[in-house]
Amino acid sequence: MRLQERDPEIYRILAAERRRQREGVELIPSENYVSEAVLDAMGTIFTNKYSEGYPGRRYYGGNENVDDVERLAQERARRLFGVPHANVQPYSGSPANLAVYLATCQPGDPIMGQNLPDGGHLTHGWKVSVTGTYYRSVPYHVRTDGYIDVDEVWRLAREHRPKLIWCGATAYVREFPFEQLAAVADETGAFFATDIAHIAGLVIAGAHKSPVPYAHIVTTTTHKTLRGPRGAMILVTDKGLAKDPELAERVDRAVFPGLQGGPHDQTTAAIAVALGEAMQPSFGEYGRQVVVNAKALAHGLLRYGFKLVTGGTDNHMMLLDLTPGGAGRGVFLQEALDRVGITVNKNTIPKEPSSAFYPSGIRLGTPAATTRGMREPEMSRIAEWIAAVGEVIEEFRLPEGREERTATLRAFRRSIEENRRLEALRGDVREFCLKFPVPGT
Repeated sequence: MRLQERDPEIYRILAAERRRQREGVELIPSENYVSEAVLDAMGTIFTNKYSEGYPGRRYYGGNENVDDVERLAQERARRLFGVPHANVQPYSGSPANLAVYLATCQPGDPIMGQNLPDGGHLTHGWKVSVTGTYYRSVPYHVRTDGYIDVDEVWRLAREHRPKLIWCGATAYVREFPFEQLAAVADETGAFFATDIAHIAGLVIAGAHKSPVPYAHIVTTTTHKTLRGPRGAMILVTDKGLAKDPELAERVDRAVFPGLQGGPHDQTTAAIAVALGEAMQPSFGEYGRQVVVNAKALAHGLLRYGFKLVTGGTDNHMMLLDLTPGGAGRGVFLQEALDRVGITVNKNTIPKEPSSAFYPSGIRLGTPAATTRGMREPEMSRIAEWIAAVGEVIEEFRLPEGREERTATLRAFRRSIEENRRLEALRGDVREFCLKFPVPGT
């Protein structure tokens, strides 16, 4: 029985989300649209199967077809990234990263990763994550210009002798210095892991340097720029096996049985489909256009007077620094842009003067817009809209006191709902977006 007939409430919500995606511009850099083929794979009867273990070594019977799917996903991952080993079972990026710790470290070992407020990731040792409580985290930072402080990485590594060094981020807009950080790891004896969740598709497309020659382990999600389902992979490189011949087996044991039970077979099938799509020449064109679009959007925002961390971008992402108008203004611009159908996320900036709840930045990127066929002229139009929204809310500032802050946010939200200029912009954005189809909707 069709969903509309069996569960009309869920169907109504799904229809509303379909409408939201079709009528708005998705600029959150960690989101993208999957193809209809990936959607088809996600909805298959593979979801019915339980498959603890690995191909040829399952704890349940009836897995011959699941084995074929997983082997195909593994083989495509190895070919695309040029690695000898791929684990495609992690449920998402965070469990994949946790498996790296389990495979390479003991509780209490020193580890290093980019500081979260400086653009790093929660699982690279931030204090509220298990990775920052079970291991002794020694974070490194970015310089005042927004680039990774490699000199600090050298100093901290020589002092603390970490067991594991991470390179990767959620809000870093420049090319990662893989070779330089690998040299640090090699001298100090650390495992070097690169988390390329954000840039995996750009690496495949040749739009960003590959970490594979430099890293021992590479982790990535399979969505974001890779345009697959919400899953993850762990890749072990030739350099990793040269450092530890048992590293691939350690990684596999860390994923299962160390951290997970049965894999999500329907997701594995969809990962295989996405990797197959990434092998096509059109994917390289897509990845390169993502970067072209990001540079065009950055240029447009600069033209309208916005301040960008590092002054631009090398990848799919940019980070707006809104402190010229006061600290903690990210929430205002995010919600006002939501009002007109432009989706971004508030984000901390380096040396954040406010807090993670009320940060001073906005993170935005171009993967999803590029998937819909938008190009440089559309980026210019989007920059114009962002500037127009910024003008509408220019008067609002974040108070320091909690009660005053609550009252200000309440007044702000009422204001953007009633603002006629924002309502008119919403109509413009809707009309614009409907010209660019969303796959699968």
